[in-house]
Amino acid sequence: MLNQKVALVTGVSRGIGNAIAVRLAADGFAVAGTGSSPEENIVDNLEKIKQQGQPFIYIRGDNSKSEDRKNIVNRVMSEYGRIDMLINNAGVAPKVRMDILETTEESFDRVIDINLKGTYFMTQLVANEMIKLKDKMPDVNPKIINISSVSAYAASPQRGEYCISKAGISMITTLFADRLAEYGINVYEIRPGIIMTDMTSKVKEKYDNLIENGLTPIKRWGYPEDVADAVSVFCSDKLNFSTGEVLNVDGGFHIRRL
Repeated sequence: MLNQKVALVTGVSRGIGNAIAVRLAADGFAVAGTGSSPEENIVDNLEKIKQQGQPFIYIRGDNSKSEDRKNIVNRVMSEYGRIDMLINNAGVAPKVRMDILETTEESFDRVIDINLKGTYFMTQLVANEMIKLKDKMPDVNPKIINISSVSAYAASPQRGEYCISKAGISMITTLFADRLAEYGINVYEIRPGIIMTDMTSKVKEKYDNLIENGLTPIKRWGYPEDVADAVSVFCSDKLNFSTGEVLNVDGGFHIRRL
């Protein structure tokens, strides 16, 4: 078993997941990162994680598939012997934004399978490994952090399946926070707002205008590093008497204003 703490981060190929993996490696964690991309296609992004000088493995897998999830967890346990932090970041948006009166079952199933089902059952798998770790090392403080979105509560009728998946992640956080508290495993949720990633690049002009016109009190885009910083705080052991907490990383979007 590795002597240092291990963080499993899903969806490290780019964007928020990549920034989280880089930050946790910089914080001293050994990192296992997952993604659906072939490793040779994301060499530069993976190199950012490796440059932090901590143990790192990349495991290719589809978060929506049971066998892939099992392979991911088995690989981490085989190589590191422990999982201290699970960051459920992997997620997709609909391939085509479509009014909820026209959404296809194919799009709904894809988004829900990856974002919601994948998060639920990855959490279940890892939680059971964390319980075993607590039995062996009572002083460790495992944590699970779910990356949801302001779309957990803000309606976007052009991508209803995405909103539903993120709202479901909020309940996953609450359920596992309740269930795992007896084992000393804390569960948290981070809700990013408008973050500069490939996912939002197609609507950049729209959000540029909305931000400029006061959509968020803090008048700028968020960056993947903003979310990574929030993850770092939750992983720091500075909030060990808190569980089920939601941290908004959204420039104040969640504030109701008149």
